[in-house]
Amino acid sequence: MFRSLLRTGSGTTRSFSVPPGQRVYAIGDIHGRLDLLNALLREIELDSGRRGDGSEVILIFLGDLVDRGPNSRGVIDRLLSLSREVPTSRFLLGNHDEVFLKATLGDPKALRFLVRIGGKETILSYGITENEYRRLDYDDLAIFLASKVPEEHINFLSSFEDYIVIGDYMFVHAGLRPGVDISEQSGSDLRWIRGEFLKSKSSYPHMIVHGHTISEKADVQKNRIGIDTGAFTSGCLTAIGLEGVERWFLSARGESDLRWVNIAD
Repeated sequence: MFRSLLRTGSGTTRSFSVPPGQRVYAIGDIHGRLDLLNALLREIELDSGRRGDGSEVILIFLGDLVDRGPNSRGVIDRLLSLSREVPTSRFLLGNHDEVFLKATLGDPKALRFLVRIGGKETILSYGITENEYRRLDYDDLAIFLASKVPEEHINFLSSFEDYIVIGDYMFVHAGLRPGVDISEQSGSDLRWIRGEFLKSKSSYPHMIVHGHTISEKADVQKNRIGIDTGAFTSGCLTAIGLEGVERWFLSARGESDLRWVNIAD
């Protein structure tokens, strides 16, 4: 089920590091795959154990916990518990999480968009039946969904960060707009940007670690590292580990679902 993804891509000429005494694991887009999340967390625990005690372990989740996969509610429950068990865990808000939060406020427009980007599976995971999903119009379904999502889930997602900086690394969900200072980056860009960021050869003050855009393997470039390996589509959930100047990749593999083809959002 597990394998390391050791691709160096084009490499870098600068050494990037995290502060001494810290071991960081960043996890890519989960998209409702509770099975892969649990498997990857076990692999991270084993990997960290092999590397020895003495370092503070920090878990960073790059966002998009929900949609497309079968158990978005289970993923949120699992990570809510983890946030209490491992207080050093940190969470970024993904674009799918953002739309889901708006839909939980009873907004039928947000719900309609959520469904378009894979939210049906999220809705069903909260105990709404297939019959109810088909029978209700968007106005009624939005109200019904709002009644089904626990307040602690809403509060948890609402607490998620826009970006995280640790040492020479910056963690974001989607990326940055090139040429714009981090203090002026919009939340929309941090969660939704794609082409302009991916094509840019600009140097940033930090190495950018991101999800949002699917690649077959960890996508290591001179200015960024993408670790969204399409958990729902490929059955592969990837994490990057960082300690000192060392960098490594871990993954959990399960069944894939190639029916999903609309992965643009």
